Amino acid sequence: MTRTPIYIRIAVWAGVAVLLLWSLAPIYWTLASSITPTVEFSDKPLHLFPQMPTSEHYQRLVGLMDGHFGGVDVAQGFRLALFNSIVTSAAATVLCVLFSLLAAYAFARLEFWGRDILFYAVVATMAIPGYAVIIPLFRLMVATGQIDSYLGVTLIYVSAFLPLSLWLMKGVLDALPRSLEEAARMDGAGHLRILFWIIAPISAPGLTATAILTFLGAWGQYVVPLIFSPKQAKPLTVLIPEFAGKNFVDYGLIMAGGSIAIVVPCLLVIFLNRYLISGLLAGSGK
Repeated sequence: MTRTPIYIRIAVWAGVAVLLLWSLAPIYWTLASSITPTVEFSDKPLHLFPQMPTSEHYQRLVGLMDGHFGGVDVAQGFRLALFNSIVTSAAATVLCVLFSLLAAYAFARLEFWGRDILFYAVVATMAIPGYAVIIPLFRLMVATGQIDSYLGVTLIYVSAFLPLSLWLMKGVLDALPRSLEEAARMDGAGHLRILFWIIAPISAPGLTATAILTFLGAWGQYVVPLIFSPKQAKPLTVLIPEFAGKNFVDYGLIMAGGSIAIVVPCLLVIFLNRYLISGLLAGSGK
């Protein structure tokens, strides 16, 4: 067996090191800046690690210290934005998983006219830029009274992520054997019973992957909530940039808020990473 030349191995490891540095440096800078006193942000040159670490910015966010920015209570606004992010992301995730499972079963198991055409038409909507439909969506939301509401933002998230979820789940269902379904059908089970009692449990990795991708996509949205939920229903992604005022930028609050905002998706990926990988590869062996 021929060994890989040492210069190739060095090049590979150098590439991995550069990739890690490129990926982790912004996260480190966010965490380090979140514990940097406000006065140190004006130091030149900036320090790679704060000289006098402080938890002041986090205390202002959670309400342990009195804090206002632009005449608004920082802690109250942060709690509301965190709640909004969790509610809209979780609701969009649940609806996307449910609808994609139902639609994938119809496209993968049922025979009806135009099935393939309809499936590819739905999947093809992923190629439509989101900015191209913002104005029609805005007029629709205004007409239905869903501006700055949980329902309006959630439905927009669902419409954006459902085609990808459907594509993923159909691949999962296409790879599943039909023997259990046929046996259940012989025993008199209907489509819904087969779907929720047989298919859903054995396609759990695909459902989990769909849920993770939807939640992460919804959690990181900025333009959609900025336009459709700018006040009462605004999430963290809209609130955090508001700490940059016209005359003063509170870098500490921005970085502390960003550090807390990345905790939820990081924990989600860390604990469910194996389900994400297995779910994405579920239909690859067909």
